[in-house]
Amino acid sequence: MSDQLKSTPLDKATAVALRLVTKAGGLPVLQDAAMRKRVEKVLFVSTRQGLRTESVARKTFAKINTNGSKPARAKVAKPRAVFDLNPTEDQQMIQEAAGELAATVLRPAAQQADTDRQIPENVKDAAGELGLTLLGVPDELGGIAEERSAVTGVLVTEALAKGDVGLAAALLAPSAVASAIALYGDAGQQATYLPAFTEDEETAHAALAIQEPQPLFDPLEPKTKATKVGSDLKIDGVKALVANPEEAALFIVSALVEGEPRLVIIEAGTAGLSIEDDPAMGIRAARTGRLILDGVTVPAANLLGSTEDHLDAVRRGRLAWAAAAVGGAQAALDQLIPYVKERQAFGEPIAYRQAVAFTIADISIELEGLRLVVLRAAARLDAGKDASHQIAHARQLAATYATQIGSHAVQLLGGHGYVKEYPNERWYRDLRGVGVLEGTLLV
Repeated sequence: MSDQLKSTPLDKATAVALRLVTKAGGLPVLQDAAMRKRVEKVLFVSTRQGLRTESVARKTFAKINTNGSKPARAKVAKPRAVFDLNPTEDQQMIQEAAGELAATVLRPAAQQADTDRQIPENVKDAAGELGLTLLGVPDELGGIAEERSAVTGVLVTEALAKGDVGLAAALLAPSAVASAIALYGDAGQQATYLPAFTEDEETAHAALAIQEPQPLFDPLEPKTKATKVGSDLKIDGVKALVANPEEAALFIVSALVEGEPRLVIIEAGTAGLSIEDDPAMGIRAARTGRLILDGVTVPAANLLGSTEDHLDAVRRGRLAWAAAAVGGAQAALDQLIPYVKERQAFGEPIAYRQAVAFTIADISIELEGLRLVVLRAAARLDAGKDASHQIAHARQLAATYATQIGSHAVQLLGGHGYVKEYPNERWYRDLRGVGVLEGTLLV
C-alpha cells in the first residue's frame, strides 16, 4: 500500500467527526441559534484537541483570586408537564453522536485496548471530537451545560459503554473531574482548574479517586486521612483502581478530614504523591493504578465542596457505573439474539430451546428494569430532588444482574464464550466490576 493510501489516526478521527457533523446537521434542534452555537463550540474545541500532540501530564495550574465571587452553577432542569422518558432533541443529538463513536471507533478497538491496557491513539483523537469534558460544565464557565443534566450523562455513558466499558471509563474520567469542580467547586477553584478542560488549549487528563484497596471498602469512611497543619492539609493513604494515573495532571481524592469524608484537589507532581500499577480483572483499557499519598501537602483551600457534596459525588458515581452496566449489557444482548437464532444444534436453532429462550427473555427484562431505574434517578437529580433511594436501587440491580448477564453472555456461546475471539469474556469481566467500583465516573 502506498503512503498516500495509508490512513493515520487523525484521518480516522476526522472521518468520524465528519460523520457526527453530518448526523447532527440533520436534526431540527440545530435550527435553534443557541443550540447551534453550543454545537459549534464543541466542534471547534474538538478539532483543536484532535490536532494536538503536546503532553498534558506536566501541566501546572496557576491559582486565580476571584475576590469572593460566587461560583457558577448549572440551573435546575425545567420540569416536564408529563412523565416522559424520551430524550430532548439536544440529548438525542449527543446520544447519537456518542453511539456513533462507540460503534465505529470504540468497538473495533476494544479487544486490543483490553490486551494492551491503554487507549489507542485513534480512539483518543476521535473521542476528542465529542467534547466530553464540556458536557457537565455550565456555559458561563466555558462548557455547554445550560441546566443540570445527569440524564445526558447517563445517556452518553450508556452509549459509550455499549462500545466498550473499559474505554468508556477511560474516556469519561476527565469529564468526571470537570463535572465535580463545576458542581462543588468555589469560584477560585472553577477559575483555576476548569479552563484546562474547556479553553483553547490542550485538555488535561484527570481522575476521580475514591476507591481504596481494603476489603469491604466503605466510601463514606475512607482510610485516607487529611490532617490540618496550619493553612495546609497533610494527606496519607492509598487510592486504588484509578484510571490512567500516569497521564493525569489533576486528581480529586476522597479523604477523612476531622472525622468527615471530603473531596480534595491534588495536582500531579505534588511532593509525596507516587503511582503504582494496579491491573484489574476488568476495565483494563483504563490502565488502572494506585495513588500512594505519603505526607502529601496541599493548601486547605483545595478542599472541594462539603461533606454533603462528597456523598453526592459517591451517589453520582454509582449511578454512572449503573449506566455503564446498561450499555455493556445491551451490547451483550444485541449479540446474543442473532447468535442463538443462527446457531444450530440437533437440527434446529438453539433459540428454540426453552432454557435458551427464557435466559434471553430474563436478560431483556433485567436490562430494561435497570435502564428505567437509572433514568428515573438521573431525572430526580436534575430536578433537584432526593434520588438516594433510586440510586441505591440502581446500584443493587447493577451489582446483581450485570454480573448475571455477563455470565449468561459467556454461557450461551458455549466454548466460544470462553475465548478471546468473541468479546463475551471481556463483557463478563467488565460487567463484574460495575456493581463494586467507586469513583472514576460521575454524571
